[in-house]
Amino acid sequence: MTEGALRGKRALLTGAAGGIGSAVAQAFVDAGATVLLTDLDPAVAEKAAGLGARGVMLDLADRAAVAELVADAPGLLGGPLTTVVHTAAVLALGPVADIDDDEWDRLVAVNLTATMALLRAASGVLADGGSIIVVSSNSAAVPRVGIGAYGATKAAVSNLVRSTGLEMAGRGVRCNIITPGSTDTAMLHSMWPESVPPEQSAEAVIAGTPEQFRLGIPLGRLAQPEDIAASAVFLASDAARHITLHDLRVDGGASLDQ
Repeated sequence: MTEGALRGKRALLTGAAGGIGSAVAQAFVDAGATVLLTDLDPAVAEKAAGLGARGVMLDLADRAAVAELVADAPGLLGGPLTTVVHTAAVLALGPVADIDDDEWDRLVAVNLTATMALLRAASGVLADGGSIIVVSSNSAAVPRVGIGAYGATKAAVSNLVRSTGLEMAGRGVRCNIITPGSTDTAMLHSMWPESVPPEQSAEAVIAGTPEQFRLGIPLGRLAQPEDIAASAVFLASDAARHITLHDLRVDGGASLDQ
């Protein structure tokens, strides 16, 4: 997208201290948006300061705090909230039979319930003609060994965003999903064995793992956070003014358009 593509947009960005969220924040500022950054990680303050923006620590599992921040967003941004980009999520790995109650409850609280709280709050605050973009995962559409619990929460998120989009379409509010595949972030690296050099782990992801029924990546590369950020800028811009309820796959072909 060209410089100024988001001029006049005022955006609330979650997960802004993470790999994808941080890239989204930078891309939005570069495109001319005014941004309010949130994250549970205190590093969000430093990230915001570097962008000349406001940063607020927020536990997305605290539904009352989510509602309060969304209500305060127009005042913090200096005008009506036009855009929400939700990238925050947590990961739990392992066979479904091995996921314990605490892991499952955290996945549901942060990935699904927090999304519900954010969408519910935004529905009453977001300006007519605004845009909501939620980062999901291609594991929402493709069953994977060892990531089923995470994928289940992301599948629910994707459906929730589309349903919300139907309900808000009469106000011209667009609700879209970005579905990344393997992206070169700390979350992806946490899935890799410490005993294996990162370069080899990356090559294994790109090649695929047949015994786990995991496809490789046809384009032969991991996504970079900037790839996801560029998609978010497009969907938030007026260039996407007639796009809603869309699931934009940014996975190098890994899900074969499932």
